[in-house]
Amino acid sequence: MRTWTTRACRSSMSVVVVHCSCPDMPSAARIAQALVDERLAACVQALPGVASTYRWQGEVQRADEVLLLIKTTRERVAALEARLAHLHPCDLPELIVLEAVGGLRDYLDWVEAESTPA
Repeated sequence: MRTWTTRACRSSMSVVVVHCSCPDMPSAARIAQALVDERLAACVQALPGVASTYRWQGEVQRADEVLLLIKTTRERVAALEARLAHLHPCDLPELIVLEAVGGLRDYLDWVEAESTPA
């Protein structure tokens, strides 16, 4: 049986998970590929079939979207946000940053390493 070590994220480069919704899978895939290629994220998961209900310009809207879960570091968030401004097809893309409070040590170390500019 494998034993894993967990740790709290207390380093100067803490891991974060960024939520970003996309209108369709092609735009989600394009964004995910660019973020990983450019080392703005270690991993991006695209979750299709997310049903969103929201108010936009005074009207309640419903849309099927693709939710991106972007694993990166706090230090890369500003650059990621700037890049999303160019990549995302929506006028006001969702960008919510959640700090990881802990996790599998090796995975968190991997996220930090892969999100660091080469």
